[in-house]
Amino acid sequence: MAAYLQLLLLAAFLSISISSASFRPDALVLPVSKDASTLQYVTKVSQRTPLVSINLVVDLGGRFLWVDCENNYVSSTYRPVRCRSAQCSLARSEGCGDCFGTPRPGCNNNTCGVSPDNSVTRTATSGELADDVVSIQSTNGSNPGPVVTDQRFLFSCAPTFLLGGLANGVSGMAGLGRTRIGLPSQFAAAFSFHRKFAICLTSTKSSNGVIFFGDGPYVFLPNVDASQSLIYTPLYINPVSTASAYTQGEPSAEYFIGVKSIKVNEKAISLNTSLLSINSEGIGGTKISTVNPYTILETSIYKSFTDAFSKEATSMNITRVAGVAPFDVCFSSKNVASTRVGPAVPSIDLVLQSESVYWRIFGANSMVQVSDDVLCLGFVDGGSNPWTSIVIGGYQLENNLLQFDLATSRLGFSSSLLFRQTTCSNFNFTSIA
Repeated sequence: MAAYLQLLLLAAFLSISISSASFRPDALVLPVSKDASTLQYVTKVSQRTPLVSINLVVDLGGRFLWVDCENNYVSSTYRPVRCRSAQCSLARSEGCGDCFGTPRPGCNNNTCGVSPDNSVTRTATSGELADDVVSIQSTNGSNPGPVVTDQRFLFSCAPTFLLGGLANGVSGMAGLGRTRIGLPSQFAAAFSFHRKFAICLTSTKSSNGVIFFGDGPYVFLPNVDASQSLIYTPLYINPVSTASAYTQGEPSAEYFIGVKSIKVNEKAISLNTSLLSINSEGIGGTKISTVNPYTILETSIYKSFTDAFSKEATSMNITRVAGVAPFDVCFSSKNVASTRVGPAVPSIDLVLQSESVYWRIFGANSMVQVSDDVLCLGFVDGGSNPWTSIVIGGYQLENNLLQFDLATSRLGFSSSLLFRQTTCSNFNFTSIA
């Protein structure tokens, strides 16, 4: 019942928030670049009046959009959200704040308080919930279309210090998590399309990947619709928040999947399967992350996995060499052939709800070229007591299309688009429909 009331609140609030133009998009599109220094993924949106283009670090499991309001946030359409309002309920806020300085964005009385979270540094603070204009490009799935505007997009103000550890030039983080005020839910409600979104991260620093809000098609040159070849697996809700700061009883906004086993060259590795489930305290399981550059494994899983991978690599006449930080397991590239899907190394399978459903990771997503003659396995040791046993990081997501369906709690994944002779940087951003 509570969820139904939240839906009604969101629909009522957002029915007056969209542009007055009659055009209603079926989907929206954002570019995503890879920052060379931090390896973070950065997108760009237009916000405020007059519109300002702002760069944001993409946080797949982030609860909402947060923006630095201390540094020159100027907008004639900024509105703080009042305590006990419908918008405040949507944000699950239980805080109500006053600010005794000069009124300005981020500092107003009787406002709804939330906790903007830098998930890179695991730092959270208090922030004022507000709404303002956000403009974004529509798409038919193949090309960009007209720009559309949400007149009252909810976000949190944050102090400048929260930007610490983020890519240079960003103004905040774009939270794509499974909350009512995450970007996917707000856009879906504002423009009346499916509560789905898809990410496709680029592997290069010189070209953009893409985020789609709404259903497919998701078309990449040369006319490859990645939505037509997806494998599906359930998404699970962790009942305990994994954010840096949260209220009691708040579930996690992150996206968890049910990995049942791991195979290397189609051979199952030995592991403690209890680590693969989420317990009553929210510990364990497997989540997908865009803020961790490489996949992180709990220590016992990491050791079993790297031992198995090294054994299989040796059997393929691949020579192990000294590790290169942050990687422990590295190889000479001398005897490693190249294939369409990257270096010819042992395959890695994340086995899901059945033996026939698995996410296969090929060399392009498992091996990191650290020098001309050294390749390293792009997985890191997460210690013996991590909050989450397996965190699938950004490098393993690159050139894979992932569709998140919030309404049915289902993930669709493509495996490597390199097999289909395309990449995530092949969306046609230049041709206007």
